[in-house]
Amino acid sequence: MKRIWFVLLLTVVGVNIKAQQLPQYTQYILNPLLINPAVSGIENYTDAKAGYRSQWTGLQGAPVTSYFTITAPLGRNFVDGDALQVPADGDNPIGRSFVRTYRAAEPHHGIGLTMLTDKAGPIRQTYINATYAYHIGLTSNLNLSAGLSGGFNNVNLNINEVILEYPLDAAVYNGNNSQYKLNVGAGVWAYSANYFAGLSVQQFLPQTLDFAKDSHYNQGKTVPHYYLTGGVKFFLSDDVSLLPSVMYKLIQPSQNTVDVNLKLAFRDHFWIGGSYRQDDAVAGMMGFTIDSFLSLGYSYDYTTSNLNTVSTGTHEIVVGIHLNNKGNSGSQRMF
Repeated sequence: MKRIWFVLLLTVVGVNIKAQQLPQYTQYILNPLLINPAVSGIENYTDAKAGYRSQWTGLQGAPVTSYFTITAPLGRNFVDGDALQVPADGDNPIGRSFVRTYRAAEPHHGIGLTMLTDKAGPIRQTYINATYAYHIGLTSNLNLSAGLSGGFNNVNLNINEVILEYPLDAAVYNGNNSQYKLNVGAGVWAYSANYFAGLSVQQFLPQTLDFAKDSHYNQGKTVPHYYLTGGVKFFLSDDVSLLPSVMYKLIQPSQNTVDVNLKLAFRDHFWIGGSYRQDDAVAGMMGFTIDSFLSLGYSYDYTTSNLNTVSTGTHEIVVGIHLNNKGNSGSQRMF
């Protein structure tokens, strides 16, 4: 009985030891839709991304996450005539000249879809969420968007991967090993050409995880995850930019954590970066853009916690496809 609760503690309660239930991402700066629905439709083209993350490689049963997201704007004035559509200097759509001529976006709607699978030990969680946001200009160069997400997640416990002291353990035997839970989130996002700030919540409505028929064993619950993010872009030259960013995560009852990223980009072609996650890992990152259609990003995390004795690190890959991108920008212009 003790063994099954130890497994559930490490898998249901979190993908890290501090009780985070949702996956974490080193390259969150490349796809903030994963944590904040308010960025839905932030670009004037359809933005699709796929990612794969293998956490704590070498540790049996460690989390493995894969996802697909897609988002697009709605509103002809924004898609066909917004100031974001044409690069300011005709060559570098995220350069210093773009910042000087930036104008707030036309009011418009944005929609999106996120699909994610996360497997940790014997538990697999699958999330499917639709997202929506509305964008308005607060000033001539400052935008504000508010968004919602809604959908469900399926929690599946593979009993064949659980070693029980007693084969008929009431905690899992003949119980509800595959269940669907409602998932609701919300967020706001303020952004301009060279800075952004966002606040969001996921799993806003706590749900009971009831694997056993006997309610005595059903003590697990999902908990809200709050994210506070922000970043500022500095120009070292007309074509070289430096983007420090931070993400603060509040997940009760676990300890609050901070992720700090630094990204150095040359034009819209190539970037390198580093990341620090409090009490967990340091990471190196790199990526590049092919024309205006395809972007690739890779990161490697070196574990700094006690898990580094059994783990060889974490690998994460992000692939972006940008449909109908007229601005010659293969990534989000802010990022």
